[in-house]
Amino acid sequence: MKTIQMKAVLATGYGSAEVLQLSRVSRPEPKPDEILVKVYASSATRADSMMLSGKPYIGRLFNGLKKPKNPIPGTGFAGVVESVGEAVKSFKIGERVFGETTLSFSTNAEYVAIAEQGVILPMPDNMRYEEAASFCDGPLTSINFLKEIAQIQAGEKVLINGAAGSLGSAAVQLAKYFGAEVTGVCSTGNVGLVKSLGADHVIDYRQQDFTQLDEKYDFIYDTVGKSTFSKSKQVLKPYGMYLSPVLKFPLLLEMIRTSLFGKKKAKFAATGLKSVDELRDMLSELLSIYRDGKLKPVIDRQFPLEKLAEAHRYIELGHKKGNVVIVTA
Repeated sequence: MKTIQMKAVLATGYGSAEVLQLSRVSRPEPKPDEILVKVYASSATRADSMMLSGKPYIGRLFNGLKKPKNPIPGTGFAGVVESVGEAVKSFKIGERVFGETTLSFSTNAEYVAIAEQGVILPMPDNMRYEEAASFCDGPLTSINFLKEIAQIQAGEKVLINGAAGSLGSAAVQLAKYFGAEVTGVCSTGNVGLVKSLGADHVIDYRQQDFTQLDEKYDFIYDTVGKSTFSKSKQVLKPYGMYLSPVLKFPLLLEMIRTSLFGKKKAKFAATGLKSVDELRDMLSELLSIYRDGKLKPVIDRQFPLEKLAEAHRYIELGHKKGNVVIVTA
């Protein structure tokens, strides 16, 4: 059988965006229980950039010691079912779908294969491919932190640091949906955006340091890892919690110490390491919130697949609003 080629971006090693190269590779052939998706849009995220850098080094235990074992980056995708394996029952050719490949990566390409029982769902009719491709970054990570880890309750006071980013913009909307009083922290230029997402209060970090204010919060969700538990604990309530998806060595030490001593806690979680069933259930809940009109992904910029390296250089600047999307078709 003749091998069909496709365009894909490969990471030639660990490093900055310069390790990314547009290539032609063999298109994956779906196994009996897999779906082949023609990718219309895929994600490019801050987490991807960190994985590409190979730091923190502990990430290499999952991704490969010397270079990425799955060289095509990207985890979020949206597109159309191109073909299905003989055992697939739930999806049909031509159906619009979206999802997440977690540690398999491989979505910054023209096609991706994913198991029928993987993190994949049909797309709502009113959802655009660009929105769907970003759904498994900010929204999926943030609902895990807010609902599963913090166990958010109506009426709680929540502070979201990095409220204009992919995780933060989703977290503001989700926290409001769950009934919390939300304070967003962002730069001057993003104050209007964060207010429009529903934040009750907005702090411009260039004007005020939230850790020096008098307000107390039930939990702080630091989506960008720019603060620390030690700095933030003075504005936490007695049983408050500091959460961040950015694992640094000080946070690791704080997690260990607060798990043994004190009422205030520091928490980290790697959402992508949760089980496929858990991720799919959370994604289904996010779809319900989206259909209710209470969650809308913020799209900052779109780049063609050929300019994935440029997209990551932009992400590395640290100033993006919401999501960066890679358009393949």
